[in-house]
Amino acid sequence: MPDSADRFNADEEWEDLLRQLPASPAASPRPYFYSRVRARIEQQAAAERLPVRTWLHWPAYAVLLGALLLLSGDDAALQSVSAINSPPTSPEASFGGE
Repeated sequence: MPDSADRFNADEEWEDLLRQLPASPAASPRPYFYSRVRARIEQQAAAERLPVRTWLHWPAYAVLLGALLLLSGDDAALQSVSAINSPPTSPEASFGGE
């Protein structure tokens, strides 16, 4: 571990370094930097917003409708499936006869 007693003028060295900071020229971007950045952002945003055809959404709509029917409280989907799967007991039952 270095001894701080060996460096008598450490404070003066720091002050010299801090005095040199304002003397350096201010950094500035190259010409047209911001317009190039803006053009690149707009190009990437345009690539992300590609138009999606309407028919690509149809499977999602079908799944959503199916989930809505299954989760609705009136069991509409289950009743329609059970009516298709169970055959009528007699031919008159399909016509409402007894």
